[in-house]
Amino acid sequence: MRTVIIESPLAGDVQRNERYARAALLDSLKRGEAPFASHLLYTQVLDDRNGFERGIGIEAGLAWGDKADATVVYEDLGISRGMQLGIERALLAWRPIEFRSLADWAPIKERAAPPDEPRG
Repeated sequence: MRTVIIESPLAGDVQRNERYARAALLDSLKRGEAPFASHLLYTQVLDDRNGFERGIGIEAGLAWGDKADATVVYEDLGISRGMQLGIERALLAWRPIEFRSLADWAPIKERAAPPDEPRG
């Protein structure tokens, strides 16, 4: 299985962005990949609003990139500063970068929830 680092936004509309990141993980898994989304995992134990803890999480996530076969950027909601760091690290490591869109998200940049999730 090909290992990939998932890049998607988190800051801003966190609930929407977490739904989007989960959809990106599912898309990657359905492609036969082994995805890793540090921004979903590490924010469960680190405070993303605390600059020091955010830095720890970003560096830990980027360290996983050394083990990955590729970086996959899900770009429907734009490229955040954290995503840009991941892209730059991939470039420095000569790791392949792929840009993807999700069919349910691509046409509409802003909406309350994907059709299969409750609105709220």
